[in-house]
Amino acid sequence: MKKRVLFICVHNSARSQMAEAWLNHTCDELFEAQSAGLEPGTLNPLAVKVMAEAGIDISNKKTQAVFDVFKSGQLFAYVITVCDETSAEKCPIFPGVTKRLHWSFPDPSTLVGSREHKLVEVRKIRDEIRDKIQAWCEEVCPSPARAPTWT
Repeated sequence: MKKRVLFICVHNSARSQMAEAWLNHTCDELFEAQSAGLEPGTLNPLAVKVMAEAGIDISNKKTQAVFDVFKSGQLFAYVITVCDETSAEKCPIFPGVTKRLHWSFPDPSTLVGSREHKLVEVRKIRDEIRDKIQAWCEEVCPSPARAPTWT
């Protein structure tokens, strides 16, 4: 049976969406990931672009509220917040019996500069999230036969 994982951040527009996609792409035989936010916004087009560059399509994903996920009665083995340290106080808490983890990643919505500069920075965030997912999968489910591969 797959363990359910919920990634949460403030807007559910980039970091939590990328983390959900990476975990579902990498460890879908072991985990089923979702994402949600405190104040769900719209999907960040830069996140969509950089994930497509990595071969993962998140363009049809919808943002959702943490409270709606809570009201649905779903249970999660892990709840992982992906807010950066400067906005950690706004990062939502999901109640229930679960293992809670916090992974700090910069917020793509706060980036300034040209579109090209923002893309470079969002690619870095994407790769940081991918690397963290890979390391976590290896830690939680150590198995030499199950090493994730990246495309």
